[in-house]
Order: sequence, then structure tokens, then C-alpha cells
Amino acid sequence: MLIETLNPVHPGTIPENNLRLPDAVTIVHGPRRLLARFFIAGDRAARQLGLHLRVRYDFDELLFLNRQEVTRGNWRPLLDMFNIEHAHNVEHATLNYDNAFWVSCENANGEIVATFGGRLYDWRNTNLAEQACAMFHGEDRGQGCIITAEAATRISGMVIAAGIAWVRPDYRRRHLSRLVPRIGKAYACAQWPVDWIFGYVTSQHAKLGMPASYGHRHVSQGVTYPGTPWADLAIAYSSADDVYDDIASFLDSELSSATSSQAVAGLAPVSPPTVLEHSVTKISSDGVFQGSSSLS
Repeated sequence: MLIETLNPVHPGTIPENNLRLPDAVTIVHGPRRLLARFFIAGDRAARQLGLHLRVRYDFDELLFLNRQEVTRGNWRPLLDMFNIEHAHNVEHATLNYDNAFWVSCENANGEIVATFGGRLYDWRNTNLAEQACAMFHGEDRGQGCIITAEAATRISGMVIAAGIAWVRPDYRRRHLSRLVPRIGKAYACAQWPVDWIFGYVTSQHAKLGMPASYGHRHVSQGVTYPGTPWADLAIAYSSADDVYDDIASFLDSELSSATSSQAVAGLAPVSPPTVLEHSVTKISSDGVFQGSSSLS
């Protein structure tokens, strides 16, 4: 089932859609100092590329963008789990700020050139192996799934199913596929009490090391959805602690100004600021605001 609560610290609060990254984040979970440093450094790195990162919940706009880019031959159609026209579970909960998000990366003309998103599932009494069909198709109508991946039974609790990792062709080779998914995974871990984050990749892409570029350290082979193009998939997955370790490493190597020779080509080195820790931290690239109830 999908979790129903966005933020237990601010019950009833509806977050504003389409805020730029630092203003969109209230750190409720996880290591606050590390996450705040990462969001600010990541935002600066994107801006030095002439791009802006935003957090969004308008999945109708995501579907519109996807259909445009599919027509241009730049993207595949959204899976049902991220398609607002199909993404329901048995309680008919749809995609919204309570249970999903997506990150847009926009250029100076306001064009979206990269995306990443996630959907939150409450699998505390179940696991991916049992829920793979309903998750993938939006609801279980008997479509079927063959899942032999060992990790599928272990991925349970509060789980983020990640996807829509896309970069427009003319913006590829700028290493956005390394930055934007990490921003999205860090956002999920800051927002919800996440146990696991996972996504599907083709077995071929798994062998080429694509999960590592997204920040996943673990891969488990063996997922097939009969009757679909997705017949040979692998699970790329991370625990919340894995995510924190990865972004700490990413900060020190690819977003650090200490050793520019280690920075990823295309990502300008960034020196993360010092921030304070609090029970809830509202962050901004211009400063850090702490408090138990402040929202912007």
C-alpha cells in the first residue's frame, strides 16, 4: 500500500509545487548536516551549468512532457506506476505529494532537460517480490511477473521505487545522470523514513555499470514482465545508509573544490557550506533556516 502521510512534523501541510530545489526541501529524516550540504552543493553545481533543479508533484505535467518527448523519439512512454492516468493501487490512491515526487532540471529557456522521480510504498508487511506486479502496472489485474532476484524478498518496509531517469539527448554527456538521481534519492530520504530505494535497469545496462552511475551499490538479477518489452531486468537498490554514504563520497569527490582534478567533467566544483543541525532543517542556497514549523 502507499503511505498516506507526507510529513508527520507538519500534518496537513500541502507543499508548494515546482519550487527550486533548496526552497523545496525540509529535512525531516536522515543526517541533516550531510543532506543540507549536498542539496546546496548540488544546486550550485547545476546553476554553474546554467540549469535549475526543481521538486514537483504535478504528474499531469510529467505525462505531458513525456508524451512530447516520446513523439520526438527522445524518451520511452512512462511506466504505469508514474503515469497519473493509470497509477492506482487497490485503494485508488493516485500520485501526489503524499506519496511521490519528481525532480526537473531546466535550462535558461525553461525547458526541462532531465528528470528523476520516485514513488513511496508502505511495504512493512510485504515486499517487492509480492508487490512487483501491482507496482509496475499501477494495479494488479493479473498481468503477471516472474521475479527470481534474491533482493526482492529483502526490499520491504518504507520503500521508494525510483524511475523516470531521463536526460534530453542534447544534454547528455554532461553527467546529469550522476547528479539528478542522487538529488532525487536524497530528497526522498530527507522527506520520508525510507528503508530502501530501488529501480529497474536492463540486465545489459547493469553489466555496463549504469547502477553505479546512479549511486546504487547493489544489483540483483532476475525480473521479467511477460507480454511487455521489459523481459530481462535487474534490481538496482540501496538502503538509506547506502544513499548517505554515496552522497558523502559524491560531495567529497565530484562536488568538492578541494581537488578539482577529481571533479566530474561538466560539474563545476562546489565548496559545501557549514550548516547547523536541528530537529527539522529548512535549507536554502543563501542560508540555512532552522525551526520546528517554519515553511516557505
